[in-house]
Parts: sequence; structure tokens; C-alpha cells
Amino acid sequence: MEYKLLYSITVTGDVQGVGFRWGTMHEARARGLCGYVENRPDGSVYIEAEGYREVLNDFVLWCKDGPGYVENIQYDVKEPAGYVDFTIRH
Repeated sequence: MEYKLLYSITVTGDVQGVGFRWGTMHEARARGLCGYVENRPDGSVYIEAEGYREVLNDFVLWCKDGPGYVENIQYDVKEPAGYVDFTIRH
């Protein structure tokens, strides 16, 4: 039986001020993922997305081509946190 995972994702490049967070929220909700996205002071975007592995892997591929210029993307797999929605943190 498949169970949910949490991906902790950091996206670097020109990804702030280009609609990346809004696009991320829209894509995550469309895929049934829960979690949040936020800008970091270093210019990166941080995402915690919770769902099934196949959906999360597809979401990571979307992030690589998301709004702006994505230079690099890194993620770690963690235990789910129990998020119930996907939001933008300010």
C-alpha cells in the first residue's frame, strides 16, 4: 500500500518576483498536494509538499520548469506533517 510522503524542496535561480509562489500553489492544489511555499531571504523558494511519491515526482518536474529561471532544485524526502491545504507563506 502506498503512503504519503513530504518533499522538502529548495529552488534556486531567478525565482522571486516572477509568480513562482502563486504558480506553485496553483499546481500543487491541482495535483491534490498539501503544504506551503515561501520566499527565503537568500533569494530561493522553499516548498514543503505532501502527497504520493508519483505525484510529488511530477510536481518536482514542474518546479524545474516553473516561472522564472530555475538554476537548481534540491529535495529531501521526509515523513508527512499532516498538512490539510497548500498555502503561500509570507
